[in-house]
Amino acid sequence: MDFNHFDHQGQAIMVDVSAKQPTLRTAIAEARVSMTAELAAKVAACGSAKGDVLGVARLAGIAAVKRTPDLIPLSHPLAIHHVAIEFQTDTAIGRIAIRCTVRAFERTGVEMEAMTGASVAALTIYDMVKGADKTVEIVGIRLLFKEGGKSGTFQREEG
Repeated sequence: MDFNHFDHQGQAIMVDVSAKQPTLRTAIAEARVSMTAELAAKVAACGSAKGDVLGVARLAGIAAVKRTPDLIPLSHPLAIHHVAIEFQTDTAIGRIAIRCTVRAFERTGVEMEAMTGASVAALTIYDMVKGADKTVEIVGIRLLFKEGGKSGTFQREEG
């Protein structure tokens, strides 16, 4: 298996996508933040001492999607057409699942943008609650779905 971000001499390159035709690209990524059940309930109810944790995390995730080329050196600057950050809080087990959906009509995929958005939203939650719970952790950052382009559709199997 070859890595496409290296030339034949092993030097890092930005993949040339100039000959590709733009198509609608979609990617959905997930990250999960684990914490105490009590803290998850407070976050869900906007009861943190720092205010609306999920609202701030949503904005941070959206901003991160737009800044992906500044953070991931070989990713392409893209004209992003849609970003959605959704949260699912399970107060019984103390977990917040973050889903970041990204769409663009482009020559290359938006997987890195979706992964970056989910990751930064998770980091923002961590930052805002770390003072209340030192056991908070970010787990399971992964791509759930992608479509568009020559590699076709990817759907992660549940479980």
